[in-house]
Amino acid sequence: MADNDLGSLLGGLLGGGQGGASGGGDILGSLLRSLTNGQGGGNPLGGLMDMLTKSGLADQAQSWIGTGENKPVSAEQVAQALPADTLQEVAAQTGVSSEKAADQIARHLPQAVDKLTPGGELPRSGASLEDLIRQQSL
Repeated sequence: MADNDLGSLLGGLLGGGQGGASGGGDILGSLLRSLTNGQGGGNPLGGLMDMLTKSGLADQAQSWIGTGENKPVSAEQVAQALPADTLQEVAAQTGVSSEKAADQIARHLPQAVDKLTPGGELPRSGASLEDLIRQQSL
């Protein structure tokens, strides 16, 4: 149930209320839930950004947080940055292949991070991801 809520919130944030990016919301919701081991209420965004930075994607990740243009990331880069078991879990939860999951994450993650960091900074660690999304969707 919580995965669906987070996916719906992210889909709305991405402008997918009527189709479009709602699949991206589901993928990103599953990814963020996987990174928190299924426990809601936390904010895994900082951990995800650290993971991307350590994988050589610091320029891309920082561009999404910053106020300028969002640099693209490829499905291959996403697949290399994420733990294999996390990507497989996300794929299984959303009913797609690991390759398709990585492609959708690469396509939707820059926009989601950009919208969740409107001031050009990561949210404080105590903030709930669901609350952050609701604030940005208002």
